[in-house]
Amino acid sequence: MKYAIVCAGGPEHEIADLSGFHVDETVFIGADRGAVHLLEKGITPKEAVGDFDSVSIEEYEKIKKAVKNISKFNAEKDETDTELAIERALSYNPEHVLLTGVTGGRLDHSASALHLLYRIQIEYPSISFSIINQTNAMSILLPAVHKLVRENRYPFVSFFSFGRSVTGLTLTGFKYETSEETLELGMTKFTSNETASHICTISFREGICLMVRSSDA
Repeated sequence: MKYAIVCAGGPEHEIADLSGFHVDETVFIGADRGAVHLLEKGITPKEAVGDFDSVSIEEYEKIKKAVKNISKFNAEKDETDTELAIERALSYNPEHVLLTGVTGGRLDHSASALHLLYRIQIEYPSISFSIINQTNAMSILLPAVHKLVRENRYPFVSFFSFGRSVTGLTLTGFKYETSEETLELGMTKFTSNETASHICTISFREGICLMVRSSDA
């Protein structure tokens, strides 16, 4: 499976446009209210996971009627519904895991999602993980050479240190190219760059880099 998309129960306006993902290469997992979001978009999730404490009795009946595989957990648990849904998503051996519906609303939930993104990327370095909403995509990059395909929906690309310094940062194919720069924690110098080539490259030797692709629209 190429893509696994986990849709959580964040505000509906935060859910990314999922119309471009082909059914035959994408598995959709609904986390709690995220299952309702998917059904309302005409997407039947492969699985629905969570304690379902954020859906009404009527909405849960709708989920049960449409989704074949439902894993219902006690509300008093150590993992969040999103974490449980990610575990199910990984069972399909995807190349990419996309999380949507995990931002917006409470800032502590958004911060929790970002730190979860960091943890799972470290634990599964061979799989790419991203948080996506209507106008942004966030990814954690590990030291390596990364290729970035230009996407018109995300004209801006920003880079931040996520922990210790990012060393040897080299950007090619961008409007503002760099070579062997150091990106320190707290530095905003690499905000709002733009893709200039169809294929851009990002490389660095040490550190953890948070990449945010975004649009003003």
